[in-house]
Amino acid sequence: MKKLILMLMVAGMASSIYSCRETTQEKTQDAVEAIGEDIESNTKKAAEKIEEGAKKVKKEVQEGIDDTKDKSENRDNK
Repeated sequence: MKKLILMLMVAGMASSIYSCRETTQEKTQDAVEAIGEDIESNTKKAAEKIEEGAKKVKKEVQEGIDDTKDKSENRDNK
């Protein structure tokens, strides 16, 4: 009888350990997926900021070119 109770206790502990391991694996998988989603989101945000910065620089360069042309034309007309 003692052996039967002991075996049932061991079987119960083994199943609870397996259950914990499975839960841990699921939580780890969820965390990995969340990290992947964060990386994707932040990469998109960074790309948008870079594109905005590039457009701003392009506009400023074009304005500088236009100012230089205007000054050059004014000097030639004098």
